[in-house]
Amino acid sequence: MSQDKNHLSMPVESPEPEPIKAIPLRRPGRWIAAAIILIALALFLWGAKTNEAYHWNTYFKYLGDKRIAQGALVTLELTVLAMLIGVVLGVLLAVMRLSPNPVLRSVAWAYLWIFRGTPVYVQLVFWGLFPSLYKTVTVGVPFGPSLAHFDVQHWSAPFFFAMIGLGLNEAAYMAEIVRAGINSVGEGQREASVALGMSWSQTMTRTVLPQAMRVIIPPTGNELISMLKTTSLVTAIPLTTDLYGRARDIYSVNFQPIPLLLVAATWYLAVTSVLMIGQYYLERYYSRGSSRQLTAKQLRALAQAQVAGGTG
Repeated sequence: MSQDKNHLSMPVESPEPEPIKAIPLRRPGRWIAAAIILIALALFLWGAKTNEAYHWNTYFKYLGDKRIAQGALVTLELTVLAMLIGVVLGVLLAVMRLSPNPVLRSVAWAYLWIFRGTPVYVQLVFWGLFPSLYKTVTVGVPFGPSLAHFDVQHWSAPFFFAMIGLGLNEAAYMAEIVRAGINSVGEGQREASVALGMSWSQTMTRTVLPQAMRVIIPPTGNELISMLKTTSLVTAIPLTTDLYGRARDIYSVNFQPIPLLLVAATWYLAVTSVLMIGQYYLERYYSRGSSRQLTAKQLRALAQAQVAGGTG
């Protein structure tokens, strides 16, 4: 009798439920839209291939031309140097805008007002006319002795003026990017730095700016790519050794602008793609620890730890 009672008191295990067979929703509209887009793309490519106005033989002839490659190198150099000027000066302007000194804030605001309020093409034309505006440049003490004297009329450096013009224009936009990154850092970080005895400049350079890089890097990468394309405007200087200038010089001789413009566009796309890859890895480096989502490697390590803990 006691055995029967024990048997009745034991819990009865319920059978495991059958796994649910999830059937995805059918979305025919997506497939129809994808088919229409692919058909339209195929028709466009076929039409471009069979259209003699594109002069594909000329395109492949100049795609690897030495002059085009040299122009791409000049464009890349101009992009890097102008961005370097823009980043350094932009950080300085952003710090000036956030400074407690009203004079520094006013100067930074006036700089941004001028360079963001006028077209970059107009600014480049101005820098091209710089030798006509100033005959000489003297550096020294106001109303005192001169330390250096430069004869601008003998300057023949369109690359230098293009670099300065693009860099100064970019600094105005980089200043706003850096300022947004600085404002993204919590006020408690600054208060902690002040409590440790740091000055305002030390707080900015040692505490705020390193943490703001996570916010600054993505738009800076976009500005770098935009700068690469903006270099085509240096024809206003005029500078003709860049990528677009080389392509323009060639099609002004053979009177085939379409294939040469396609060649320039291909080189721009190639360089931009490389820069986008670098931007991706740079963003991933500075975004470490900002997301709670685990990587595949971390998930595998967590699963192995759980299995080891269960078996132990």
